[in-house]
Amino acid sequence: MTFPRLMVSAISFAALSVSAYAEGVDTDQSRVRLATTTSTYHSGLLDYLLPEFTAETGYQVDIIAAGTGKSLKMGENGDVDVVMTHAPKAEANFVNAGFGIEPRSVMYNDFVIVGPKTDPALVHDQKTINQVFANIAKTNAIFVSRGDDSGTHKKELQIWAQTRIEPDFGGYRSVGQGMGPTLNMTSEMQGYTMTDRGTWLAYQTKLDLDVLYEGDKQLFNPYQVIVVNPKRYPTLNTKGARALSDWLVSEKGQSMINSYRKMGEQLFVADAKKTNS
Repeated sequence: MTFPRLMVSAISFAALSVSAYAEGVDTDQSRVRLATTTSTYHSGLLDYLLPEFTAETGYQVDIIAAGTGKSLKMGENGDVDVVMTHAPKAEANFVNAGFGIEPRSVMYNDFVIVGPKTDPALVHDQKTINQVFANIAKTNAIFVSRGDDSGTHKKELQIWAQTRIEPDFGGYRSVGQGMGPTLNMTSEMQGYTMTDRGTWLAYQTKLDLDVLYEGDKQLFNPYQVIVVNPKRYPTLNTKGARALSDWLVSEKGQSMINSYRKMGEQLFVADAKKTNS
């Protein structure tokens, strides 16, 4: 199946607790601390990419999987060396406030709306994403929101704001979970949710759901890698963070992103701009 400018490769990796860093800065300069989204975590992409990065550079990457909001907050607090997230406005604020430097486009995929095969809210028949959300609210269908300040949650709230509908109808469920658990809950409840395509492809065989809406230009989902500003936190492993950023946008990193597949489908599209090199 093809879709507009968007398909992606997935990553899985071990999520580490932030508490490990709460007492002070890790002085092991052979390790790079990366805060990234649960969508990259649950898709399996990083498990695919990072062993090759380590083999080529010698750096070990400690991954903390959280929503975009939490990942950027870890960067603000100096708890990690580098972040990879997917919320352009929040990322711009992060850089403009002096917490991050050298933002680089890495890849993209898209968001899709998934739901029960019976499609009681007639999502499949709608022409725009705003109409999809409006119909879900109007029919009081179950909609499961991540509710975790992730990039996916931020995008969802942006769409609700555009429809001028408060997401407080009876079927709305805010669960405060990552994308994988949210998909599992949605399947159990036979409701609707918005998911990045990468996590959907990684989970789809386990779920009693279908993709019911896709293709709206508002559902474009770009990812950036941003080095945490060493002027704020001089003891960070900025050399390692830059090595990871450089590798992700390199010809090798971009080729591997494009080659990552689940069920024969590409999860992410490499998108490093020429200005990144």
